[in-house]
Amino acid sequence: MRSSMACRSPTMALAMLLVSALFFVTSHASLPIPIQAAADDFLRCMSASVPGNLLFPRSSPSFASVLASSVRNPRFLGPAVVRPLCIVTATNASHVQAAVVCGRRHGVRLRVRSGGHDYEGLSFRSARPEEFAVVDLAALRSVRVTVREPAEAWVESGATLGELYHAIGRATDRHAFPGGLCPTVGVGGHLSGGGFGMLLRKYGLASDHVINAVMVDAEGRLLDKQTMGRDVFWAIRGGGGGSFGIVLSWKVRLVAVPPRVTVFTVVKTAQEGAADLLAKWQEVAPALPDDLLVRVVVQGDKARFQALYLGGRDALLPVMGSRFPELGVNPTHCKEMSWIQSVPYIYIGEAATVDDILNRTVARDSSPSKSTSDYVRRAISREVWARIFSDWLARRDAGLMILDPYGGSIAVVAEAATPFSHRAGVLYNVQYMNFWGVGGDGAAHTTWIRDMYAFMEPHVSKNPREAYVNYRDLDIGQNVVGAGDVSSFEAGRVWGEKYYSKANFRRLAMAKGQIDPRDYFRSEQSIPPLVGEQLELTSSRNVPHVDGMNAGWWPLGYGTGSVGSVLSSVLSKLMPSFF
Repeated sequence: MRSSMACRSPTMALAMLLVSALFFVTSHASLPIPIQAAADDFLRCMSASVPGNLLFPRSSPSFASVLASSVRNPRFLGPAVVRPLCIVTATNASHVQAAVVCGRRHGVRLRVRSGGHDYEGLSFRSARPEEFAVVDLAALRSVRVTVREPAEAWVESGATLGELYHAIGRATDRHAFPGGLCPTVGVGGHLSGGGFGMLLRKYGLASDHVINAVMVDAEGRLLDKQTMGRDVFWAIRGGGGGSFGIVLSWKVRLVAVPPRVTVFTVVKTAQEGAADLLAKWQEVAPALPDDLLVRVVVQGDKARFQALYLGGRDALLPVMGSRFPELGVNPTHCKEMSWIQSVPYIYIGEAATVDDILNRTVARDSSPSKSTSDYVRRAISREVWARIFSDWLARRDAGLMILDPYGGSIAVVAEAATPFSHRAGVLYNVQYMNFWGVGGDGAAHTTWIRDMYAFMEPHVSKNPREAYVNYRDLDIGQNVVGAGDVSSFEAGRVWGEKYYSKANFRRLAMAKGQIDPRDYFRSEQSIPPLVGEQLELTSSRNVPHVDGMNAGWWPLGYGTGSVGSVLSSVLSKLMPSFF
């Protein structure tokens, strides 16, 4: 799973030279983005810059299969869906830079796909008529783990969480990474939106542990933490994907775990008092010791309590007995295993193996779905939980609710420290999901989601009604493109302040104005640029030198080496563990 940045053939060298020339023109001529996309010119530009076997225009016999390869929600594969004019399956940074430069030059915007889990499919489709291309990062999936202290990893955006976890598990049984549960989620999108899982109460968000990143910006420049500046580095760690550039790789800090952890699952039905247990859980779970997380999946007439404890069964049982005796956890419920074994156990099931998390698809990825989210800051009454079971979850086309408790480490980080603002005072996050069969229209299931969301309004956070960007929902608002062909900040506030808070959304827009003032990286819920307040930012638009070479553009030649070798040399200094 190693990606080579080096030029391997005369053809590739020539292609990279052409790309470099385009970088020069784009960076120094400040060409405007045409209103009408020149699709044919874009494809010709890409063909001159990227090997043909990595380009899949709509006319390609393989286009449909490549598009579908990372689509996790089949409802976005229908004939009415707006599809890209081309998919670029990048295998190194120069291919991504070429896509940006050609796109800017010929007025074709880019959408970026790492794992394909965007709940609204915005990484590979448009909700409105538009000519765009997709940069698919699935081939950029290298993971390199260093276990000597400080324990760290470089991981490329196209890797899945399962591939990252597997690499960590092979290297050590004393470290982990606090990301999400689903192993098929792409690292790039997950970290861009924050990311949380079974370790959130002990270690907070996945993005809280990002310590560097390598990104291609809207001018085709390759930037790291230092060269992108403090505000942009702040923005990419929780501000959502597809707004600031294309992040190729991330350097993350690993966290300590004991060699043995304990998991349990306890299922209770409505007849067994599930409503009473949920009423108690929502007060207990956020206040448990940080080493313990108990989440709940509520579906039909059942509540499934799932837990991970960073320690042994003998230490866990007294905690549950004293803090939540009503759940009735006993030794038969508990299983001890390593952290890496807990990953497939919790998400896939008891029979799953560690190697199963390397699969880039799981069964539930094949069903169309609709989702949305909420945050709860005041406990919901037992009577309301009883109504949820009787009036909502008992319906024929009902979906499910996933409840993840907060508190602990996620709550002690300041709201302004990262774009993710759902910190102190949050009891838990709610994810509403509904699935239906392939070929169905999903109308009743989608209606259930929207009606359930309306029912919950009095019982969840307010002003704003908070939401989680990685559970993206276009129903809460979409961008409006205004004057200067730029997304409106005021229109963006409608959805943006729900995801990030008022202050954080404003700061994200200012960072966008710094790195992408012309709004090249744009979607229905991308951050709009707030250009007029650029002077309030703490970092500069000027790009400093990286080890003696300007990162702003790639010259046609550098000494006796090819452009490819120069790119490889610089990348090796930015990401030494890949080489």
